Amino acid sequence: MAEPIDLFGSDEDDASVDQSGNDVSELLIRLLEEAPRLLVKKLSNNDRDWAQRKNKHQGGVYIPLEQRDGGFFPPLGLKERDEDGEPIYEAFLTTEWPQVGETKKSRLVNYTSKGEETHMTRVPRAAFADLSPASFLVMARLGEGENTVYRCLTVDSVSDAAVMLVDALELGPDFLIDERVPAEYRKRERDRILTFAEQVAAAWLSGTIAVFAAEKVMPETLALADEARGKWLTKTGRKNLNPFEFDTPGDALRDISRSIEWDLFREYQLRERAVGLVRIVLGDVPGGPKISKVIHALVDRLPEIDRYMLSAGQQRKARAGVSFEHHIEKMLADGRVPFAKQAVMQARKRPDFVLPSLGHLKSTPSGREKGLILSAKTTLRERWKQVEREMQGAELFLGTVDENIAANAIEEMATMGINLVVPEHLKKSKETEYDRHKNVLSFKTFFDTVVSKRMAGW
Repeated sequence: MAEPIDLFGSDEDDASVDQSGNDVSELLIRLLEEAPRLLVKKLSNNDRDWAQRKNKHQGGVYIPLEQRDGGFFPPLGLKERDEDGEPIYEAFLTTEWPQVGETKKSRLVNYTSKGEETHMTRVPRAAFADLSPASFLVMARLGEGENTVYRCLTVDSVSDAAVMLVDALELGPDFLIDERVPAEYRKRERDRILTFAEQVAAAWLSGTIAVFAAEKVMPETLALADEARGKWLTKTGRKNLNPFEFDTPGDALRDISRSIEWDLFREYQLRERAVGLVRIVLGDVPGGPKISKVIHALVDRLPEIDRYMLSAGQQRKARAGVSFEHHIEKMLADGRVPFAKQAVMQARKRPDFVLPSLGHLKSTPSGREKGLILSAKTTLRERWKQVEREMQGAELFLGTVDENIAANAIEEMATMGINLVVPEHLKKSKETEYDRHKNVLSFKTFFDTVVSKRMAGW
């Protein structure tokens, strides 16, 4: 088993440096820059927990038929055998694992007794032993013929490197496996920025770039959340987010916050970066600067530019938590569920939502009339000490769209009386560890069996 994680650790915990001291983010950057094509797979539980459990039979990564025979891997050949039995097909490939400093002669093997099921075996246990659920395997095929080498990298889903991978290759929340051409995604992002560049240049030349930046770039969090919900309602043909009127309210929250809103945010952020960089280098007052002054500005303000570009991922994470609360609030309101938002229980203890009210919660009724606390967290590495402090003996439900929580963390939450509420898709997913835990329920179950049965007494 993997070592237990610290539930109360800082959000700044660094999961991007592996056990050998190599920086996974740097290795990933090189792959994204150098590899003509990448095969990316979100790892299922079976793909990684063989390295954490001694009793697991599978010792490698499942490769679907489409990817196996799609040209990325060498073709399988019939294995010569002395004994009778079902045919076995296999291929061997040289794999490099720079994060653990190992090179392997890996095997792609299909036991026909199991149909088309194929696994890549003979891979280093150390590269998989400490991965969180829904982590990634990234593979690049380099060289030709006998000199072909597959450079491999495992990317922990809770690391900064995972955020970089998802952003660079635009991996959606339901992504499982695919080949990607990094150069195409770099060009796509560059083209989006350049499309906006003419408007930025016109605003700067007219001396109105400060006003342009305020009006045309990143909207406030609430406005962006409203825009994302509006797009979802249009797409689905629904009038509201009433959780009692459809079967997958959690999946709706995930689609809005992790797909639609993120696409909107990314587009606004690209524009914001274009405007921000122009203002850093050229200022707000037009004057037709000479190229030498532009170069000097770039050199002199390089640290500021670096900080600005690096802040993009942090900006996304900071806004995501607040936005998720907005979506939960709208769902409660549309379902006519009584609640109090950010109610002050004690000094510095302000849970996201108290149902139905703080007064009702403190009156400690029992059974079907009992109140509860609902906390909304996009990722469960956030503010764990605060979540525990919020309980004050009350029943706590922690809503999240996070797919990266390990079994030992879920079990520790159970000992503290914390119930996780997750999207329906994640509850049964093979990439998460939610399904076998009694303290994990879907949003559908939460609203239909917990909230609905108590509302009459509220």
